[in-house]
Amino acid sequence: MIFLLCRIIGRLECGRTHLEVSEKLGIAQSVISRLCQRFQDDGNVSRCYSTGRPRVTTPNEDRYLAVTAKRNRRSTASDLSRQLSSATGTTVSRQTVYRRLGHIGLYARRPVRCVPLTATHSHLRLAWSRELYGDDPFTMDIDQIIIAYK
Repeated sequence: MIFLLCRIIGRLECGRTHLEVSEKLGIAQSVISRLCQRFQDDGNVSRCYSTGRPRVTTPNEDRYLAVTAKRNRRSTASDLSRQLSSATGTTVSRQTVYRRLGHIGLYARRPVRCVPLTATHSHLRLAWSRELYGDDPFTMDIDQIIIAYK
């Protein structure tokens, strides 16, 4: 791509017109004109780097969010948003906080919740365990375990 751009500029500098260059290379004349104008303005044919919409938070604020989230693992995105606002004055939404933490690998996790056992279930499990292992849990026999699961 850069080679093609340099060929275009080279032909223009040799005295060819925009129309001749566009017909020879099969490129629209408006593209040739725009490329020539860009080369005359700043002497460069490469495209300017643009990031799109500017970010609300700075890299320092992103680091602050990460450190705060790691210090208090139970804090929510809303809590972190309020803390950032009070510390730096930058107001961000909880979705922004969630995205910033996601970029560094900190995602929301829910603890695994087991169904609580009733007293009857507890007694039945204990009876099964004693039947399988006896009173000493360290005397397991692998054959008994395999038979129990069949």
